[in-house]
Amino acid sequence: METKQVEIPGLLLIQPVLLQDSRGFFFESYNKSTFQKLGIDEEFVQDNQSQSSKGVLRGLHFQHPPFAQGKIIFVIKGAVLDVAVDLRKDSGFYGKHVCVELSEHNKTMFWIPPGFAHGFLALEDETTFC
Repeated sequence: METKQVEIPGLLLIQPVLLQDSRGFFFESYNKSTFQKLGIDEEFVQDNQSQSSKGVLRGLHFQHPPFAQGKIIFVIKGAVLDVAVDLRKDSGFYGKHVCVELSEHNKTMFWIPPGFAHGFLALEDETTFC
């Protein structure tokens, strides 16, 4: 997996290794040891999907401790403009945000650690978000 830091420390864009041939493609969306090597050492206990029509805005979602959650997110179908807002009061980036486009075409995954609010805007009809 290739990773890219964004403007706010803690957030991480992840580009999985895509194995593609005439049959289609395969990529590993989660592997505990791989993610631990990237510094993502959360215990994932829930997996969600949503489907949205173009123009639907979802979020900003935030969980206070002890219910704070880290999220690895990606788009299965369609595209979103994804936003993470730093709500860590001790952060030098408190109140700042990052926007990234995630789509079925770029296969980019976005790690959002605890302490961030998260939301997205569906850019295409029938966008499926995980």
